Amino acid sequence: MLVVAVGAVVAYAATKPDVFRVQRAAAIKAPPEKVFALINDFQSWGAWSPYETKDPAMKKTFSGAKTGKGAVYEWDGDKNVGKGRITITDTSPASHITIALDMFKPFEAHNIVNFMMASAGDTTHVTWAMEGRTPFFAKIIHVFMDMDKMVGGDFETGLANLKAIAER
Repeated sequence: MLVVAVGAVVAYAATKPDVFRVQRAAAIKAPPEKVFALINDFQSWGAWSPYETKDPAMKKTFSGAKTGKGAVYEWDGDKNVGKGRITITDTSPASHITIALDMFKPFEAHNIVNFMMASAGDTTHVTWAMEGRTPFFAKIIHVFMDMDKMVGGDFETGLANLKAIAER
């Protein structure tokens, strides 16, 4: 019976997509330049990123450029945040920021994070998205854990925090 259950999980995992994408958006009543500045400077993330409060004792290191392309933020924390590094790889002022996310713990992953901003009157529409490959082991995990709900909730919290700060 156990062999059949394991086989069923493996077979179902094999049907999962080879890539994933998690995306959330928010409307912020602030100029895109103000929102862009809060995202483009990793040292500003402490004020709005939901991951900053998950482990207040996590070790943080900033290197590379102070802001924008080449800025690097590394962390090492508990099971809630793991160990990883983000690097800004591309920016277009008040329009988009592309970040390479490299996770080392609790599991290795290499994903792309994008923040896109579009102005509409006095409002900036901000989209926070993450995408990457889904190796077979991750597909098995996704049978039991919904990546969109898990990470999407964090994105929603982060965007709400970003909105509150930018609208002040």
